[in-house]
Amino acid sequence: MIYFVGAGPGAPDLITVRGMRLIQQADVIIYAGSLVNPKLLEYASKDAQIHNSATMTIDEVTDVMLTADAADKKVVRLHTGDQSLYGAVREQMDILDAAGRKYESCPGVSACFGAAASLNIEYTLPDVSQTLIITRMEGVTSVPEKESIQSLAAHNASMAIYLSSGMLGELSRRLIEGGLKNNTPAAIVYKATWPEEQAFVCTVGSLEVTGKENGITKTAIVLVGDIITHVSYGRSKLYDPLFSTGFRDARPTED
Repeated sequence: MIYFVGAGPGAPDLITVRGMRLIQQADVIIYAGSLVNPKLLEYASKDAQIHNSATMTIDEVTDVMLTADAADKKVVRLHTGDQSLYGAVREQMDILDAAGRKYESCPGVSACFGAAASLNIEYTLPDVSQTLIITRMEGVTSVPEKESIQSLAAHNASMAIYLSSGMLGELSRRLIEGGLKNNTPAAIVYKATWPEEQAFVCTVGSLEVTGKENGITKTAIVLVGDIITHVSYGRSKLYDPLFSTGFRDARPTED
């Protein structure tokens, strides 16, 4: 059987329990060596066959999967974060589908949630934002025109922008062109949850200079929105004493 496993954002104890157990049971592991923390491989059996996909093509990756699966071995394809985000898993699955092989997915913690934990922020503050936009700038991989940074910025929602830390000046320009102000809060989180993590709170207008001053050019996620400074927001009705829920009656207070 073949398992696509999300490795989490970096810290080896932020993989799911299911993901850890799959690694422990795997006969063959193919991990994204350019991004996945190699300490996760310490969960693997000493007899496990391990491949670093950073040096492999998609055909080489899927050949390893197909060969191992044909030998009735358990295969783990270990992707950074959650593989459903920028994981290039669909193309691997299509090859497995064509070969008639079965596979399953085990989700992981994505970098945007590791970054939120690092900054102790909530993406969905009442009266500020109830939407999180997860996106990226176009690079080698294009982005549909309707999903341009400018058009998404116009919503003024919380944003988590992946794979764009090497283009911070252009990112800043496009966010402002989309309607955000120079002083809109922003943050750059480098290697969220890793031992070498660094987090810098800044503004949309100062993204480029913040990145340059701190040598950030890759392996960072950019967060944008008023939720970062959380200075003015409405309180949730969930715990409001004047609000009844299916588990608690309202408890009016005396004036």
